[in-house]
Amino acid sequence: MSFRFTKHVSQKIFRIQRYGFPVNKTFIKQTIQNPVRVEERSDGTKIATSILDEQHCLRVVYRTEDDIIIIITCYPGRRKAYEV
Repeated sequence: MSFRFTKHVSQKIFRIQRYGFPVNKTFIKQTIQNPVRVEERSDGTKIATSILDEQHCLRVVYRTEDDIIIIITCYPGRRKAYEV
């Protein structure tokens, strides 16, 4: 399986890093491959969640087309809000 990062995600990674979170493309791939939780949405996209630190998690929105995982966006959130 290969990964494709949209331009939006590449920009988003930079913004998330500016807030001090250790997010990069490798971490995003690991989140998809070994998530704490995955949610499937009615539009066919999935949201994988991983833990960033004691209070925060990373949410990665993606979809699969053939053998390609297309990463749409990612964002940090409070673990308490997502129950992880």
